[in-house]
Amino acid sequence: MAKNYDPRMHTAEHILNQTMDRLFACGRCFSAHVNPDKAKCDYHFDRDLTEVEARDVEARVNAVIAADLPVFAENMARSEAEPLFNLERLPAGAPDELRVIRIGDYDACPCIGEHADRTGVLGAFRLTTHSFENGVLRLRFKLARPA
Repeated sequence: MAKNYDPRMHTAEHILNQTMDRLFACGRCFSAHVNPDKAKCDYHFDRDLTEVEARDVEARVNAVIAADLPVFAENMARSEAEPLFNLERLPAGAPDELRVIRIGDYDACPCIGEHADRTGVLGAFRLTTHSFENGVLRLRFKLARPA
């Protein structure tokens, strides 16, 4: 993992992705850059979010965080994962057994990254900015340090 990798922020990225797909059926982000102090996710989209939509996304992500859901990994055969997940981003030569990260019953996604053990340790989620350009919706976010 990169030296500035942060499991809390990466876990929040998973929650944001599921929230965006549930609200807008846009799929998971196609590009992300996650640091301990800030992150951005890019989605294929047709417009910017309204401020009401942005606050709704933020509130829904915070509700998942507040639910203190367990975050855990399970192994799954690629043949079992193919109908459940978009596997286009898997690197060539990925093993036949995939690691799937589950966030309670809210999200599941193949992933090799490190994650928090529970959503309750993430801290408050805040969308800092959002913008739209050339078919790409960019969401930037931060997490408050947990109490």
